Amino acid sequence: MAVMNVNPTRMELTNLKRKLVTARRGHKLLKDKRDELMRQFLLLVKENKELRKSVEMKIKKASAYMALASGEMSDNEISVALMLSGQKLTVDVEKKNIMSVAVPQFNVNYRIAEQNNARSYGFAFTSGDLDEAVSIYSSLTEDLLKLAEVEKTCQLLSAEIESTRRRVNALEHVLITDYEDTIRYITVKLDENERSNTTRLMKVKDIMLEKAHNYN
Repeated sequence: MAVMNVNPTRMELTNLKRKLVTARRGHKLLKDKRDELMRQFLLLVKENKELRKSVEMKIKKASAYMALASGEMSDNEISVALMLSGQKLTVDVEKKNIMSVAVPQFNVNYRIAEQNNARSYGFAFTSGDLDEAVSIYSSLTEDLLKLAEVEKTCQLLSAEIESTRRRVNALEHVLITDYEDTIRYITVKLDENERSNTTRLMKVKDIMLEKAHNYN
């Protein structure tokens, strides 16, 4: 039993009851927030797993095409073909709100809308396998940015879930418990004082009657 250091008065009892109501309301809101954060977090973890799997498969596939291209073209020819890029892109970083947590959102803007038309080399002197590899690597840009966005969001939500969990536990196992114990303590003290006052009044009444009627 953890009783707070307060005076056992009716005014203090009223204040503590009001604080207890507020603490319980805050506890419920934080629990609801924690549960919603957990739901969002689990959805993002699933999305992250699928994205990572997709990215790894594309990288593996593109690497296989590059290996085939290396067998058909010299290293110098590949270096010259990939020396310059006909495509340019910019990434706009914005923020969105998930349960009061600001998470990043990446938006990719391409200078040339059609990525396949942005190659800096001609098709006459290059391998078809190189074209396939470049095409896959180009499509990986958005996937990698999306993966980075989801992973950072998971990291931020995880930290917020842990922080919210600590606050929920502090309210549930410390503050609310202390309020309840202190309210019970003050209630018992006030009841004891009430009984003591009643006993004293009855004793005074008996003494006054004895004096008034000369009782022995």
